[in-house]
Amino acid sequence: MSVKSLYDCLYMEMMTQTVCVGVSVVLVTRQPYLGMASLLGETLFELSGQGPAPMKDYFHFTITPTEVVWSWWNISLRSGSRSTTPGQLRESHEDFLEDSRLQNHVAMVFGPRILQYSKNLCQGHYDYIVRLPNALLFTIMAHLDLEDISGLSRTCRKFKELCNSEEFWEQTVRKHCDTVTPTVEALAKEVGWRTIFFTNKLQLQMQISRRKQKENQPCDDQNEPSSSSVPFE
Repeated sequence: MSVKSLYDCLYMEMMTQTVCVGVSVVLVTRQPYLGMASLLGETLFELSGQGPAPMKDYFHFTITPTEVVWSWWNISLRSGSRSTTPGQLRESHEDFLEDSRLQNHVAMVFGPRILQYSKNLCQGHYDYIVRLPNALLFTIMAHLDLEDISGLSRTCRKFKELCNSEEFWEQTVRKHCDTVTPTVEALAKEVGWRTIFFTNKLQLQMQISRRKQKENQPCDDQNEPSSSSVPFE
């Protein structure tokens, strides 16, 4: 199943449409279910960073289900600036969408993609899919073709972490293998499940053999994955 097919299925199931805003894939719901709304939590989005050079001020940007919070700390070596206190601005989603000045500050500090993403959130276009539990996301990812995983990892930070996680690659190895022996599991703890998957069978057998020699165990194991159990080339 391709990424597009996966999103098509989610569209049919959740009655949503997909909108890409550059930093994330956003599922835009017309009338979100109460169960999905519970995934939002107290903070929809949060980001901190320093302003562009030569500015040294520090900023914190938070979006909750009801308001936008913009905080700043003036940082300067000048003696007259030492008494400057931090500032904070709170606005409703509706006011933020009308506040071009604050939007310009967000774009200047964090970039136009973050600004567009924050405007989508304030308009009620929530990215539900990245807020799903990891276990459910791994189940969904299991239906993707492996060539689509690389593309999925580039959609947002969340999927980059999941697509490179040990949990995902262990799931992938077990999906493509008839059996995974304790010897392979022990080797995976040393080199990682992703390495196990992309290692060809001959190299994998050599690594297992060297590992057994270090442990002074016999090298022949009839229970190791056969050539048909691991799709290594």
